[in-house]
Amino acid sequence: MPEVITPSGHKVAYQTAGRGEPLVLLAGQANSHRWWDPVRSGFEDDHTTITFDYLGTGDSDKPDIPYGTRGFAADVIAILDDLGIDRAHVYGTSMGGRVAQWVAAEHAVRVRSLILGCTSPGGPHAVERGDEVRRSLAQPDRAAATRALLELMYTPEWLAAHPGPHHTTGDPSMPAHARRRHLRASAAHDAWEALPSITAPTLVIHGTDDLFNPAANAPLIAGRIPGAVRHLIRGARHAYFEEFAAEASPVALDFLAG
Repeated sequence: MPEVITPSGHKVAYQTAGRGEPLVLLAGQANSHRWWDPVRSGFEDDHTTITFDYLGTGDSDKPDIPYGTRGFAADVIAILDDLGIDRAHVYGTSMGGRVAQWVAAEHAVRVRSLILGCTSPGGPHAVERGDEVRRSLAQPDRAAATRALLELMYTPEWLAAHPGPHHTTGDPSMPAHARRRHLRASAAHDAWEALPSITAPTLVIHGTDDLFNPAANAPLIAGRIPGAVRHLIRGARHAYFEEFAAEASPVALDFLAG
């Protein structure tokens, strides 16, 4: 598996597949590249897809050091440099959307277009999940907490028909310190002041029934990025890109082609 030494001095593993214009796919918090497994193939006829394992996940190093969405964005650039790619489309979901914001804001010449899915600007302007959601995820019964997370990701009907395994509930190979570091990285994100500097064509996409990262964040982000457009997926929860792939993937592909 290809790997690169990032600006932090640590090894990061990355993966490529498909053909066509490069498309970076960025996973959610505490997840490896496998987050994209259920839908990745749908992009590969038109794009060379590029994923990577964040520090703390998958085949990448797992140092017990501070992580940050800005640092993860620098890792993306290191991977593009290693591949000899000058510009790529960037599609980030959840924490990956936070990372993508920094890629587009701080490395504008490297980004052809930007898709921000089920994500947030972070900081005091963001709409945070409710206390009931927080309590459901923090309950001491880990099986119950995992079930609560699944129900935030998918509708009950979809879960009944798809018992798993699921790739959106966290990388099982992560050590405890890496999970804590990811949580802090996502919580510390605040790109509010940087969003107006994004020049790439931008699509903001969100499920209307997302309580994990409330859908009210979509208009906030779209309103801060010049020319950004929005697409809301009716009835979708946090993992809209998987459960509602029949709608979400064509919307993304049409935007990328435009």
